[in-house]
Amino acid sequence: MLNWFKRLFKIGEAEAHAALDKLENPINMIEQGLRDLREDLNKGLKSLAEVKALAIKAENDQKEKNKIALEYEHKAVLLLQKAQTGGLDPSEGDRLASEALMKRHSAISQIETLSSTVKQYNDMASKIESNNKLLKSKIDGWEGELDTLKARVKVAKSTKDFNQKLAGLDANNTLRMLEKMKDKINQEEALAQSYGAIADNNKSVDDQINKALEGSLTHPLIADSLAHLKAKIALDSTKKLEN
Repeated sequence: MLNWFKRLFKIGEAEAHAALDKLENPINMIEQGLRDLREDLNKGLKSLAEVKALAIKAENDQKEKNKIALEYEHKAVLLLQKAQTGGLDPSEGDRLASEALMKRHSAISQIETLSSTVKQYNDMASKIESNNKLLKSKIDGWEGELDTLKARVKVAKSTKDFNQKLAGLDANNTLRMLEKMKDKINQEEALAQSYGAIADNNKSVDDQINKALEGSLTHPLIADSLAHLKAKIALDSTKKLEN
């Protein structure tokens, strides 16, 4: 993944941004990037452990060679002392003591080489450890920011969708649809009035006359009936009083 980004940015900043803009899900890309970084960190920790193991082995070898050098130095002394006390031929004592000192010198040379090797391994381990700490710090920072980025992406997406809908109302024919429905209602009302006018025109002359006289014909009859009823009630009351 990191190599992919490196190749991506080699094609130029403008093209790189254009390519990145086409990535459908930035959160998925970030999570994938974090997985890659964690894998790199695991490899770094493994390398650190291996280098430290080599340094420890070199230190142990150095201690062992130092022990051998001391032993051969002690043996050379014992050989010379034995030759001086007559327990060993002086020339043989010198020869064997020289052999012991040569082995001591060889061990000391190896100690110096191992010392340099230990230093190299420790320097390498220190650099790897520093890089691992920096990488872990970056990973921790991105992991801490991931929840915030997820929330930002969610808000940005919902806001973008909402704004796109607002910006594209006319393009989506929504306003046109509303205007069309309004015109349809107006047409229905006009059609209802038209049918009403046609219905009025289709009435007979008698219907038109009766409608025009509707109020005037009804009220006098009701008035006469009411007067007749009152007169009857009054007459009945008079007869009861006379009886």
